Parts: sequence; C-alpha cells; structure tokens
Amino acid sequence: MIQLHDVDLKLLKVFNTIVKCGGFSAAQATLNVAQSTISEQMAHLETRLGVKLCERGRSGFRLTEQGEAIHAATQRLLSAVEDFCVDADVLKREVSGTLNLGVIDSTITDPACPLKQTTQRFVMRGHEVHLHVHIGTPAELEEQVLDGRLHLAVGHFPFRVPGLSYSPLYQESHGFYCGRHHPLAGGHGPKVNLLERIATSRVVARGYLQQRDLQSLGVGKAAATVDNVEAQAMLILSGAYAGFLPEHFARPWVESGDLVHLEPGRLRLLSAFEIITRRGAAAPLIQRAFLDELMQCARTMADAQ
Repeated sequence: MIQLHDVDLKLLKVFNTIVKCGGFSAAQATLNVAQSTISEQMAHLETRLGVKLCERGRSGFRLTEQGEAIHAATQRLLSAVEDFCVDADVLKREVSGTLNLGVIDSTITDPACPLKQTTQRFVMRGHEVHLHVHIGTPAELEEQVLDGRLHLAVGHFPFRVPGLSYSPLYQESHGFYCGRHHPLAGGHGPKVNLLERIATSRVVARGYLQQRDLQSLGVGKAAATVDNVEAQAMLILSGAYAGFLPEHFARPWVESGDLVHLEPGRLRLLSAFEIITRRGAAAPLIQRAFLDELMQCARTMADAQ
C-alpha cells in the first residue's frame, strides 16, 4: 500500500492543476514555475505511484486510464483535506463558551454510562469550555432543554415531549431489592409465591417509572413515591419498603448485606437512556462537538462489551 507524505500531497496538487489547466504549458502561469520543473514533478509523482499518468506530445495532453483514476482519487482526497482544514479551523476558533448539560440522578456508578469518558476526552482536546451540569428529573430536564436553558440532557425519558429529539445512548439494568430486615429478605420460594408476597408489601416507585414498575410486579398502587434514586434507596434501606434500583447503584449495599437482591435475572428491568435535544433549533458548535464525542464514546464502550 502506498504511504502518502507531505511531498506527495504537494505533487498531487500540481497534477490536479495540470489537468484543470489542460496541460503542462498552460499550468505554468498558475503554478508559477518553469515547464521543466513541472515535468520533473510529474516524473517524480509517476515514480512514487508506479503508474504513467499522462501522455503529451504533438497530439496534445491527455490522461492515461490510470491517470483518469488517479485524478478522480486526487479530487476526493483534496476535497477531504480541505473539509478537514475548514472543520479544524472552525473548532479552533469557535469551540468555547458554556455548555449546559443535564443528567438524570445517580448515573455516576454505572460503568455503561459514557459521560465520564466523554467529559475527559472533550476537555483534553483543549476546548475553552465552561461546563455547567444540572441534575434533575426527566420532566425537569425535558422542560429545560425545550426552553433552551440546557443544550442537551441524558437520562431515561418514558414519555415523548413534542419539540424534542430523542437519540438512544445505552441501557441501565434495574433489579428488585429490599432491606436486610424486610419480611421479603428471607424468601427463596418460587417466583409466583414471591410476587404474591410483593403484592401485599409496601412498594416504593419513582413517579416517572411508577406505571412500569407496578405493572411488572402486578401491584396496583405504590405505597410511597419518590422522584430520584437516592430517595428510593433510602426507603428501601429502611426495611419498610421494597422496590427497583439500578443494579450499579445498589451493588455496594448488596455487598455489605444491607440490601437483598430478590430474584436476580428474573425481576429485572432495562431502562433505555437517551440524549434529548431541542428539535429544529440550530445547534451551536459547542453542543455539536460534545454530542459527537458522547456518541463516539458510547459506540466504543458498546463495542468493547
């Protein structure tokens, strides 16, 4: 495979100019060099590529079949280089200011969440950016993205709000837990018996996940309602309630014996995490740059699993 160097790029630009001008002589004025220099440069390029690019003589200038193919490839390459230079220049000049990012609570312990890696990579690129991070409920995040207070937000959004775009990011696994002193803690019988016991227990649910959680358990009504994971964990740890928690968040208390994971693998729910942005709004460069980094990190982490 041919390895391109800076000199090759310069020679390809000369070749492209020759073709554009229609010959060596016609390209002299544009390139501002003697025809003999152009001939030497073309000979060098043909040697580097290992193919004859053109014929010239009394019949005039014309490209060989290989020259036609190389010229087409050269145009694609030069166009890509130009696009890169423009993008790099824009990034250098304009990725600055404040990025307002919203996140649902208690994601920091989730190894599947790409936000930590994204932030590290984004900042290490040298962007002059001030990050403002707001932790909120799904409804709060949706409202603030919609009215422009947040550029984008990451979380689980069970409902769809008109005016917002939702893009999948990753999934969070939830298990069903009770405290070590809860009556359900010693139950190891069949699932049907456990569900019957859960139906007569106090179940706590997050407001925005209440319908999903209760339906999966066959429970008609929650005994307590919270709006974040920490409040849910507090009530479950009390031993008075049982409920769903993100497995990554509950793990330290399971390891210490303060929480009991009931029916692992069977009483398990997945929450789809998404990125929300305002639909139809012209996204500032700082938002696009962070979003691109976030999606790339998510893909890399998914591929590594």
